[in-house]
Amino acid sequence: MWLSDFRIVLSDRVIARGALRIEDGLIAEISETPVSQADVEGNGLLLMPGMIDMHGDMIEREIEPRPGVRMPMEMGLRDLDLRLATAGITTAYASLSFAPGSTYGHMRSYDFTSALIRAVVEARPRLLIDHRVHARFEVTFPAALSVVKELVGEGSVDLVSLCDHTPGQGQYRDLDLQAANISKNKGISLEAAHENLQQRIRDRKETAGDLTATLRAITQYCALHGVPVASHDDDTVEKVTLMDQLGANISEFPVTLEAAGESRRRGMLNAMGAPNALRGQSYSGNLSAREAHAAGLLDLLAADYHPSAMLPAVLVLAETDPDGLAGAARLTTLNPARALGLEDRGEIRVGLRADLLVASEAGMGQVHATFSHGRIVHADGTMDVSTAGRRHAHVIRMS
Repeated sequence: MWLSDFRIVLSDRVIARGALRIEDGLIAEISETPVSQADVEGNGLLLMPGMIDMHGDMIEREIEPRPGVRMPMEMGLRDLDLRLATAGITTAYASLSFAPGSTYGHMRSYDFTSALIRAVVEARPRLLIDHRVHARFEVTFPAALSVVKELVGEGSVDLVSLCDHTPGQGQYRDLDLQAANISKNKGISLEAAHENLQQRIRDRKETAGDLTATLRAITQYCALHGVPVASHDDDTVEKVTLMDQLGANISEFPVTLEAAGESRRRGMLNAMGAPNALRGQSYSGNLSAREAHAAGLLDLLAADYHPSAMLPAVLVLAETDPDGLAGAARLTTLNPARALGLEDRGEIRVGLRADLLVASEAGMGQVHATFSHGRIVHADGTMDVSTAGRRHAHVIRMS
């Protein structure tokens, strides 16, 4: 199948008007000029690598759209799959948490999260894009090590992140703000919320030594099984240093520019949210992704909680990226592929998976079609894909 007359975004440059051939789900040939009698004509639209999302928090809201209103897991996975394909995401790491004490604790228990992880794994063959599992563990979760050994050992987890949401540090440095949120969400007094926070701080201090040993055992087990590890909400040089020494290779959502700089100095990669980059600010008042990008410290963009923000964020950052669109696109393609050990995707290169998206750049940008392993899994009717549909099986057309 030939796709012709596209602006093709390579890892280091953009071909002004080129063509690409797909064969057996792989990129078989790239032309610097359009070809005749192509299966799909782009008329100058962008052709980019399919985006790789290392951290997406959306599945919980798909399964429980309102508090206490639970939908079947199968339906939630199907709906999220469609949403991701429409956004141009072709590899998605569902971020699933083990944090029973959190706001969504009823959906982050061992039983529920384990069942959801296994549901994702079981559903993979039936879904449009490539779904993987990003398991998030609160460092204070008592069974963290045993659960890591169970799920990583059976091959159900592809990425592990270690989170510490203890009040007074990381994302929750402002105790007054956190107390106000707890008071509102749980319907308790402000004084009771403050006492809750202080008790959590005391509990964390009492177990600090045991937690470090547990973290070391977790990272060693992940390394043994080839599963990458990310730290979460790094806010100080000291925390980055510890996580680097433990073996983490990604710093997710660094809270300060200082932490992001130390992460880079140590060879770790900084990941931030696409919504943050698009809006120009963190919703919680932490480091702006645009500020990190301007300082040359942004390596990866993640959907976080809003996959539709991925393409617009790339287009916004392309305006100031030293390598333009090619550089900004790497944040969602080649860089996460390398960070996560995905050697078969992440750029438009002969021999790699034909994970691709077709988009326009006008306004906020628009994904018009998505290819996963050479299959059309989303098309909005902008292009005529009827010829491709007749010649190639497993084509899904949406309009």
